[in-house]
Amino acid sequence: PHSAGPVSLAPYKVDFMQRKGPQISSVDRPLPKGKSEVSLSAFAFLFSEIVQYHRTRASSIAELERRLEDAGTGVGVRMLEILSYREKGNRREIRLQGILQFINTNIWRCLFGKVADSLEVYNDDEYVISDRSPLVNRFISVPKDLGDLNCAAFVAGIIKGVLDIAGFPAEVSAYYAPVEGQIHPRTNFFMKFSPEVLDREARLGT
Repeated sequence: PHSAGPVSLAPYKVDFMQRKGPQISSVDRPLPKGKSEVSLSAFAFLFSEIVQYHRTRASSIAELERRLEDAGTGVGVRMLEILSYREKGNRREIRLQGILQFINTNIWRCLFGKVADSLEVYNDDEYVISDRSPLVNRFISVPKDLGDLNCAAFVAGIIKGVLDIAGFPAEVSAYYAPVEGQIHPRTNFFMKFSPEVLDREARLGT
């Protein structure tokens, strides 16, 4: 990881430079338009520390994944707030397809420097975003006693945070899916939306 180039991970850069004159809080400071980057090795180290922290407090794989999902939810809430302000002029999506495309493109690009590999429809209330190699799984060595652990639960939490705060409540989970002819599976992020979301879509029409 130390030789890898930088990868886009955060929606904005914190300015640690001291300024003369009155102090301006980070809330009042204008949002920069450019993308900031965090080195891949720094991200790998910090994320592994997050996993280790929650591992010492979890009694099972399911609880560890739930804790990672909860940690990601807060990230998703804040990402929607800042990207809606920066890229959409505070306008929010009111249609299901719109918010899914926003996650598949804008959120993914801001987090990982690329769009997700695919967005698929399973049923009217079930959708899947796929990523062949999620960054959060790339440098995590899972011990044998945690063989089924999928650290992409953190990203599932980010998706859930975005959907919930946008008014599209859903259950979101991450799971491995085998790919024919490849050794490593892809990761699917499964979203099942609440009935109220479908009812609203029906009222809004096509």
